[in-house]
Amino acid sequence: MKISIERAALLRAVAQAQSVVERRNTIPILANVLVEAEGDGVTFRATDLDIEVVDTAPAQVERAGATTVAAVTLHEIVRKLPDGALVTLTDDGASGRMTVEAGRSNFALATLPREDFPVMASSEYTANFSADAPLLRRLFDKSKFAISTEETRYYLNGVYMHVADAEGQQVLRCVATDGHRLARIDAALPAGAEAMPGVIVPRKTVGELRKLLDDDDAQIAVSVSETKVRFATPEITLTSKVIDGTFPDYSRVIPTANARKLEVDASAFAQAVDRVATVSSERSRAVKLALDDDRLVLSVNAPDSGAAEEELAVAYGDEHLEIGFNAKYLLEIASQVDRENAVFLFNSAGDPTLMREGNDTSAVYVVMPMRV
Repeated sequence: MKISIERAALLRAVAQAQSVVERRNTIPILANVLVEAEGDGVTFRATDLDIEVVDTAPAQVERAGATTVAAVTLHEIVRKLPDGALVTLTDDGASGRMTVEAGRSNFALATLPREDFPVMASSEYTANFSADAPLLRRLFDKSKFAISTEETRYYLNGVYMHVADAEGQQVLRCVATDGHRLARIDAALPAGAEAMPGVIVPRKTVGELRKLLDDDDAQIAVSVSETKVRFATPEITLTSKVIDGTFPDYSRVIPTANARKLEVDASAFAQAVDRVATVSSERSRAVKLALDDDRLVLSVNAPDSGAAEEELAVAYGDEHLEIGFNAKYLLEIASQVDRENAVFLFNSAGDPTLMREGNDTSAVYVVMPMRV
């Protein structure tokens, strides 16, 4: 195999591939990226056996062929090469080495046979549809903060993507929860997604997918089966196993009767929470909200480190209420608000609180209170 490729194209392709590779591997081949050259392009394939990413880049192929080489090392080399360099990758097979040449730099990297590289079995997908990158970006960006990190409740370690009914019409919905807070985000259902089975997309896959969604004009081809999900652009294909488990009935924890309404400037609220939480003990980080007529007092009382209080002008016309929350959870939810105002709906100091962006019901957040 012998190819010449521009550094920028090579770096982009190798960067996506190496991020899938697990740093600590018991199987040496899983630390490698499979490089396949034919026609007028080269593909880089990496896997951790749960996720597989295939990245295609244009290249001058002098001699077609394939080999596998350490993904992280190759990425580091390419990253450190000068901008605009033309990189030549050569593998003769017999020596067990691939050379990387650019200008006066020359590297020889150990290779492993391509036959040993595991390729993810192809799947029959139940639903295939196309979605705009901004639509998927919003669904996953706004929900991923609530993904659970608790390994025992593995079915919460991802984002539940499914078709749901909202106000009489079908929507594409993403939900994540860790039992303390919940995010439920809706978007218009793309054509062809109606028969999609509900799947739990793992946390690592959500992180890798984010890299495909930066281009506002990109169309993402989405394929879903009971066991796998695939997201593809013309250059990159990301295939992942889904979490084998049943996502709980989240609708039961979304309150519908919360009548006490607080409307507040989202960024002013987030900044105030951040300021008063500075003195809170790291363990609980509890912030108390005291609500009266158009007045909100945020306070923290940490006996071992001090106390803080800040007052905000808000829109609130219901009876006096005092309620406590984990500051980190409040901050994460407030930072999801794209528009000016955040609307909180309370019932009592012991019940879950609902938050949404202004009058928009397509993004709904629930947070459990704390005793303060």
